[in-house]
Amino acid sequence: MADLSIADTRVKLVLASGSPRRLALLEQVGITPDLLSPTALDEAPRRNEAPRTLANRLAREKADLAGRERKVRDLGPATFILAADTVVAVGRRIIPKPETLDEAADALRLISGRSHKVYTGVCLVAPGKGVRQRVVETKVRFKRLSREDIESYLMCGEWRGKAGGYAVQGRAEAFVRHISGSYSNVVGLPLYETVSLLIGSGYPVYFTWFNAA
Repeated sequence: MADLSIADTRVKLVLASGSPRRLALLEQVGITPDLLSPTALDEAPRRNEAPRTLANRLAREKADLAGRERKVRDLGPATFILAADTVVAVGRRIIPKPETLDEAADALRLISGRSHKVYTGVCLVAPGKGVRQRVVETKVRFKRLSREDIESYLMCGEWRGKAGGYAVQGRAEAFVRHISGSYSNVVGLPLYETVSLLIGSGYPVYFTWFNAA
């Protein structure tokens, strides 16, 4: 296995996601992936699967799928693969990522005036270190949404394909009464845990900062 020293320019990072939010979060902390490798998989929960377990499983499956891609393998043996998946739930009830107005309305009505939890599974496949995973949980409480709140938010379109039917970094932040835990986790990638995984696995996070300076 190649020596992955802090100054080793052969080190590569693949983000197994097409999410512009996750990419923006990584770039916010000075990390720019060498390749984006979005994956397509069935995100439906298994029977009686808990939200935390689902987020963890999907993150691992995304990383595994990306690792099989030819364009990823062509980057060489010193390649890190980072994947994540976010799940929103009320209790054990998982809220699917809505694709229609009716699904989005149902999601918003469910979380209106109550607390829900956001789970993000993060999976890192590191050369020479194997697979490392974390699941981060954040508790979010929404205000009680009026009919006007819901209808107006549906019309803006931010809900489409978002876990829980909303994007906290957009207009929906006006609905949030309280967040307990990581804000970036609710956006889609818990930065503290992600950076810790990368550093702990030998990815030269701070070297990128030195170069930027």
